[in-house]
Amino acid sequence: MRPRRVVVASQNLDKIREVEAIVAIVAPEVEIMRGLKWPDVAETESSLQGNAILKAKAVAGYTGLAALADDTGLEVEALGGAPGVMTARFAGLGATYKQNVDLLLQRLDGADSRKAVFRTVIALVDPRGSQTVSQGVLHGRITCSPRGMGGFGYDSVFEVDGKTLAEMPPSEKNKISHRALALHSLVSKVWGGGTASQR
Repeated sequence: MRPRRVVVASQNLDKIREVEAIVAIVAPEVEIMRGLKWPDVAETESSLQGNAILKAKAVAGYTGLAALADDTGLEVEALGGAPGVMTARFAGLGATYKQNVDLLLQRLDGADSRKAVFRTVIALVDPRGSQTVSQGVLHGRITCSPRGMGGFGYDSVFEVDGKTLAEMPPSEKNKISHRALALHSLVSKVWGGGTASQR
């Protein structure tokens, strides 16, 4: 499976833009297809990998194109690995980025450790059912308050080497992020060393 046209199986425009920016660097010959519609896919699996495969399979089947889906979890040491698979819904279904961040900071008030891991699992599934899965992991810590104007989700409170992901320009974030690492790995597996070497 070496598709040249791929649809990002997400309705999150922030995520789509980030995936497009990274793919343009690591696999410039791959065209991301925009403007396609499909029914909502409920994330009912108990793992990041399960949800990524679920979404990619559903969208590949509906669109007839290879579909790229990711599920990302924030795993916080002081919370026993939570919110994990519930990261996007930490403050409830339909929660805003701010509501999720506010709840996280509330739960970590007074915590001894603020260590955290961002984990992204990406699945690429073609309409025939062939699938490839990769993972990217980024270690950091949760700040005591939001910093930075860029990024989305929990980027404003996830710090790496003294700087939150929201304080980094996209070009910097897209080199080190969990999603970038997962995409680099996927590109290497699917399109081979020639494309991945452009990292």
